[in-house]
Amino acid sequence: MDTQTLSKEATLLHAELCSALADSTRIMILYALSERQLNVSDLAEVLGIPQPTASRHLKILRERGLVRPQRTGASVVYQLTDGRLIQALDLLRTVLYDLLQYRATVVEAIEE
Repeated sequence: MDTQTLSKEATLLHAELCSALADSTRIMILYALSERQLNVSDLAEVLGIPQPTASRHLKILRERGLVRPQRTGASVVYQLTDGRLIQALDLLRTVLYDLLQYRATVVEAIEE
């Protein structure tokens, strides 16, 4: 594979990862799973969402390789595939926080 093809492939994977993170419920699922492994029912309860909703979002996160199922007895629990994902989300939150602060400063300056 040439460099241009690899670059396109990496960009496609990047876009798929970002699309998985483009939903607030999926982000909450990732944060919940960063604290402990959970099955679908427990995850739905923790987040206060219906179980079918949790299952649908977990499917997307599984397809993107962000979470993986693990059978424990009769139950299937989910866990993050890579803890660095939470570090990346936390970094994005700090960028967002800084952006919000900047916007608030701009609004204050306009109102003066």
